[in-house]
Amino acid sequence: MHARVCLILLLTLGLSACALFQARDPLNISVIGIDPLPGQDLELRMAVKIRVQNPNETPVDFNGIALNLEVNDQPLAAGVSDQRGHIGRYDEAVIVVPVSITAFAFLRQAYGLSRVESLQGLPYVLRGKLASGPLGTVRFTDKGKLDLPAATSAGW
Repeated sequence: MHARVCLILLLTLGLSACALFQARDPLNISVIGIDPLPGQDLELRMAVKIRVQNPNETPVDFNGIALNLEVNDQPLAAGVSDQRGHIGRYDEAVIVVPVSITAFAFLRQAYGLSRVESLQGLPYVLRGKLASGPLGTVRFTDKGKLDLPAATSAGW
């Protein structure tokens, strides 16, 4: 009798643990803006604005964010922020993350871009993660083509 009760309890705990690891739809991430920031020495700084949409039943609470931006299949910028936030179920938020472009990354991009007339239409990949503990970190990727205003598409 005692073994039967223990088996039922163990089975119940196992099923409830499975509910904690439900499959989640990926977050929808869109780059909605890039603004210049003051830099230091040979470093360029920008504020990358991203819209994060949560298409899931459960909210996403985060306590840090990290981004890596590639343009034309080359690393360009990276940034981190320890900001905290909450994206409710079926909700969205705009997050601004400062990123840095080193002189070396800038030169590598300039060399790779010497064969093109502008940045307009070049492919980019934005990878990142919203941190919320060891089991709660949410990774994301956004891919697309640069769509820059006419004034900035003529060059760096």
